[in-house]
Amino acid sequence: MKNLVQKYGSIFAIAAVIVLLDQWTKSLVRTNIVSGATWLPQSLLWLSPYARIVHWYNTGAAFGMFKDASMVLTVLAFVVIGAILFYYPQVEKDDWLLRLALSLQLGGALGNLVDRLTIGHVTDFISVGNFPVFNVADASITIGAVLLFLDVWLRERAEKKAEKTLDVKGETTGE
Repeated sequence: MKNLVQKYGSIFAIAAVIVLLDQWTKSLVRTNIVSGATWLPQSLLWLSPYARIVHWYNTGAAFGMFKDASMVLTVLAFVVIGAILFYYPQVEKDDWLLRLALSLQLGGALGNLVDRLTIGHVTDFISVGNFPVFNVADASITIGAVLLFLDVWLRERAEKKAEKTLDVKGETTGE
């Protein structure tokens, strides 16, 4: 048990916070806003063209892609969750950026999976400009993906810099 906590403690803690925040915000929306309706405080009506809270449901993937693919996306979510849980213990302890990215993606995948399994679709509610409506889980997955790419880019840069340093040292000591 102690070994499992050491391996997975931080990923489950971060994912749990995301799932709780995601489910709490979706519950507020489902309880207080009629499906298809929009809400914005009276004092912020000027913000309406740019940002608003709506009650929308989504049978597809993040940001409304792949509509009516709920069953396929449910299976895919289980596969992604399994892959993250398999890969996470293999990530170096000091690679906190990759660990955070995977934690965010796990939390987002679980948050939307809870919706699919309990109500048959995902509740979306954040509407910004003309961008597709999304939720906390979608944002978490997206931020996790950005951090994942950032981690890969930073590591590749560091490796190239290390190779250059070795090449320069090799040239000066080779003479």
